[in-house]
Amino acid sequence: MVRVAVAAVLVALVLLAGPLAAVVQRSYFEDERGALERTALAATVAVGPEFTAGDAVELPAPRPGGRLGVYDLSMRLRAGTGGKTGDAVARRAAGGKVVRGSSGPDLVVAVPVVSTERVIGVVRASVPARSVWFRVLWAWGLLLGVTLFALATAVLVARRQARALSTPVEALSRAATQIAAGDLGARAGPCGIAELDQLAYSQNAMVEQLTRLLQRERDFSANASHQLRTALTGLQLGLEAGQGLPAGADLRPVVREALEGTRHLEETVEEVLRLARADTAGQHPVPRERLVRVLDRAESRWHGVLAATGRRLEFRSPPGTESFHVPGRTTGQILDVLLDNALRHGRGTTVVTVREAAGAVAIDVADEGRLALDPGAVFARGSTTGSGTGIGLAVARELAEAAGGRLGVRAAAPTTFTLLLPGPEG
Repeated sequence: MVRVAVAAVLVALVLLAGPLAAVVQRSYFEDERGALERTALAATVAVGPEFTAGDAVELPAPRPGGRLGVYDLSMRLRAGTGGKTGDAVARRAAGGKVVRGSSGPDLVVAVPVVSTERVIGVVRASVPARSVWFRVLWAWGLLLGVTLFALATAVLVARRQARALSTPVEALSRAATQIAAGDLGARAGPCGIAELDQLAYSQNAMVEQLTRLLQRERDFSANASHQLRTALTGLQLGLEAGQGLPAGADLRPVVREALEGTRHLEETVEEVLRLARADTAGQHPVPRERLVRVLDRAESRWHGVLAATGRRLEFRSPPGTESFHVPGRTTGQILDVLLDNALRHGRGTTVVTVREAAGAVAIDVADEGRLALDPGAVFARGSTTGSGTGIGLAVARELAEAAGGRLGVRAAAPTTFTLLLPGPEG
């Protein structure tokens, strides 16, 4: 940018300064010749008719450093200063017209002296051309100084403008480098230049979109690993129990339990995928089924697990709840998270209660423990008080919201979580 600006200014200065220098030179020489002519005309007034009779002539002072003289028609100097005989310029002026010219190193103007309509002499005025050149050179020096000042100003302005443009570009480059190095929190700030601000906005929007995509991928991996862990553990325990049966024992119950485990595992995968798709393509319809069946399956999965730790599990469904229909797979996944949370962080009996609340289906999962975390932070990813990952409750809330429901903390002591789902349907 600096080079372009300097080149443009140089071209402009050359195109301007060259003709201007020529105009200055011509103007100075023309002005000097005009001054010589006025001096010579003033001298002709002092030359009267008696000049032809040989009378003396009193001439005014010549130009500084110059000479002024009057010649008769024989080109002999009669008064003033100058050559003893007239030069070619003086001889041409004797023809009756003012002549401007040069004679050696001098500028010369010759004016004829007219009396009774005839030429009786010639007044010649001259100055050394070097005195005019001296003034021309001074003017050229001043012009050169102005040119250099303009060039220096252009360089300073160009450098400042280049810095004003390069600084935000460098900031964009640094932000891009930080992002490429893995710092997805790096952002480019505004600089006040509309085009660069638009570029920074586009870059920031791109990074935010990439960050959301990466976060969604991480969340999907975490959700999948967390949700599949419980299902795989139950399947493994069932198969290990079948392996320990004596030879010839009926394995059909074990196979049925394994098939139920694989079905639940498949539902878990579908729910995690549905949750991931809900972030990008909106909510998808979830098959609804009777809540009683969902609770029965949850009880079969978790009764033995809690009993193995000396814990009781109770399901309470008041009369009238048999007609409740809910998103089956989603509700089952949320119950798995809440029961797993009760197993790991709660104590005593775990009670699952179904009720109708303001036109919605409410499912309370309570145990005899106390909530250690702040209720406002318990659903944040990574929030945990034990060896858990702090992902389960966050996934459960996302699943509930994706199904059009809501999951919250009803009480901290005893710990009670409430799942609200869209209203009951028969």
